[in-house]
Amino acid sequence: MPRRQILSDRQRAVLLDLPTDEGLLLRHYTLADDDIEYIRSRRRPHNRFGFALQLCAFRYPGRLLSADEIIPAEITEYLAAQLGLKSADLMRYAHRLETRREHLTDLRAIYGYKMFSGGGARDLKGWLEHEAETARSNMDLAHKFIEECRRSHTILPGISVIERLCADALVAAERRIETRIVERLTDVVKDQLDVLLTKTADAQVSQFI
Repeated sequence: MPRRQILSDRQRAVLLDLPTDEGLLLRHYTLADDDIEYIRSRRRPHNRFGFALQLCAFRYPGRLLSADEIIPAEITEYLAAQLGLKSADLMRYAHRLETRREHLTDLRAIYGYKMFSGGGARDLKGWLEHEAETARSNMDLAHKFIEECRRSHTILPGISVIERLCADALVAAERRIETRIVERLTDVVKDQLDVLLTKTADAQVSQFI
């Protein structure tokens, strides 16, 4: 299935980039006492750092980290200060892919995060279809979807999946709205509209095409 791209590169960055703004860091990346307790249960400094980073990424923007992702210095410094670690401790995190998988499993068990799949995904798709009727733009609908995933502790799917879901929901919403409009038209109005479509610009194409 071809990708349905409805967002610009800048819009994707706004929705999914890791935060560097001080206000966002304070709000989403400040660790609670119980967070720190779970983090300190990891044996090595780099794994404590990595576990904390994964937790914060789940909270905001709400997604998985990629294996080769470059973490902004603002984040490493902010987390290191809270954990009594050095920013450089993160460099050794998750050379083993298995470590990342273990942390994902533990974070889901501890904090209740879930993947975008099964019944939860179906519920979110239904919610998205309803919201599409009042969305002001592609960006508005994508933002609402991401916020709802965060609220429900659902880890975001990839950006291509988000864009496809939003595009499908918008098309379906337009068709429902058009159907409701047509159902309210009288036969007289329908005939008048049909007459408009018979007027052509060059004897071949309707002037309203």
